[in-house]
Amino acid sequence: MSRRLPWAAMARMTGRRTLAAVPVLLGVTLAVFAVAAASPFDPVKAYAGTAGLTASQENLDQLRANLGVDRPWPAQWWDWLTRALQGDLGDSGVMRQPVADVVAERLGWSALLAATAFLVAIALGTGLGVLAGRRRGGLLDRAVSSLAYTLEAAPAFWLGLLAVWFFALKLGALPAGGLTDTASDTVTAGQVATHLVLPALVLGISQLPWFFLYVRQGVGDALEEDPVRGARARGLSERTVLTGHALRSGLLPVLTLVGSRVPELITGALLVETVFSWPGIAAATVQTAVSADFPLLAALTVLATAAVLLGNLLSDLLYGLADPRVGFDG
Repeated sequence: MSRRLPWAAMARMTGRRTLAAVPVLLGVTLAVFAVAAASPFDPVKAYAGTAGLTASQENLDQLRANLGVDRPWPAQWWDWLTRALQGDLGDSGVMRQPVADVVAERLGWSALLAATAFLVAIALGTGLGVLAGRRRGGLLDRAVSSLAYTLEAAPAFWLGLLAVWFFALKLGALPAGGLTDTASDTVTAGQVATHLVLPALVLGISQLPWFFLYVRQGVGDALEEDPVRGARARGLSERTVLTGHALRSGLLPVLTLVGSRVPELITGALLVETVFSWPGIAAATVQTAVSADFPLLAALTVLATAAVLLGNLLSDLLYGLADPRVGFDG
């Protein structure tokens, strides 16, 4: 019975969070349509392109009616919402294809980039944090901590431009952007892996300081606690003390950090995908926002919001599993 209780509590928490997410997502889509309607960008002119500069007002009005943007934005939002609940996300004016196709074509590439970058940030941040936390104030701790504070203030797009200049232009070791080589007509795993290195490293390094600082602080504090001192007094090896006692309690704060960094990861991906011409969701968001493409902008915003909510839920579930004292019913 005791084994079933955590899973039942996790299911209850997941259900509560799912119900609470519904009004949040509805409010987000409503805000998207309101903000897009108030923006100075005209979706009709963005759709028409250069032809809109010479088109008559009558033609522009007809195009506005065809696109469905001639009505008040609440009516547009309601029409989009009712169709979306039936599985129809509408058509993207700027991409000239259904919104579902745009998302399907780009979501996988964004997920690949974000997952790889997150693994880089967690692995490097945790490893360096443990080494620095073991001897706070040492040479490694001072050097890596200084670098971490510097990276905290460095914008992701600046790191991306610096990486392109050094690794692609100066050294010629890695491609500057894109998904495949310029002369290639096919997408191969090898080319994708090569082109993924720079954007994943830049995005991962931009998130690394927080993981490093949290682990460093957690491990350092855990090594000064009485249970760890008692373990050392019993003659246990330093490796056993670190892995069996300090590391577990020191890594608990990282579990909550996983969810809280999702918004920053999305923001960073927006910049990194643009710098490296990575064909993901984030790169399309900029063009969509400028063009006031209501259906696609709403869908992309819902995806980003859902990712943030899912990240927060995941971090809470992981923390509850790692520390039973926290529980899942709070």
